[in-house]
Amino acid sequence: MTTHDLDPIARLLAERSCERLVLELVRRLDLGDPSTVCDLFTTDGIWEWPYDGRRIEGREALRAYFGSRPVDRLSRRMCTNILVTVDSPDTAAATTYFATYRVDGYTDGALIPPRLPANIGHYEDTFRKVDGVWLMATRTLALPFGGPTERLDAPSRY
Repeated sequence: MTTHDLDPIARLLAERSCERLVLELVRRLDLGDPSTVCDLFTTDGIWEWPYDGRRIEGREALRAYFGSRPVDRLSRRMCTNILVTVDSPDTAAATTYFATYRVDGYTDGALIPPRLPANIGHYEDTFRKVDGVWLMATRTLALPFGGPTERLDAPSRY
């Protein structure tokens, strides 16, 4: 079966399911429990950062990695231009542009003055449908603009 043979509604549902995975992953990192990001991946899922050689492979390794982020980290990711391409009834790929605003040393309730994003780039994702559920198989980060995470000196209120 080629992608041209896919029912248009099935293609649309696959595209939307994959797009929703991208958005749910960002919500969990920024507003939820980061250690649960792993549940959006296949059991052999991979997240990699080629620019510095990092590669996290498997759900448990992903849980440990994202669960270890600093508890005082404040982050917001702005994702756009999510383009999902369905390759088959059970596989798809996507490119998503992002900007990440992030600081460490955040105190709940504090208002942080505006700043430039810490990172700007795009994600290259692949997806697999497993037991009727779409999951992320791989995420590769392309980072042309990036820097260290700023640490706030002391809480300030505005």
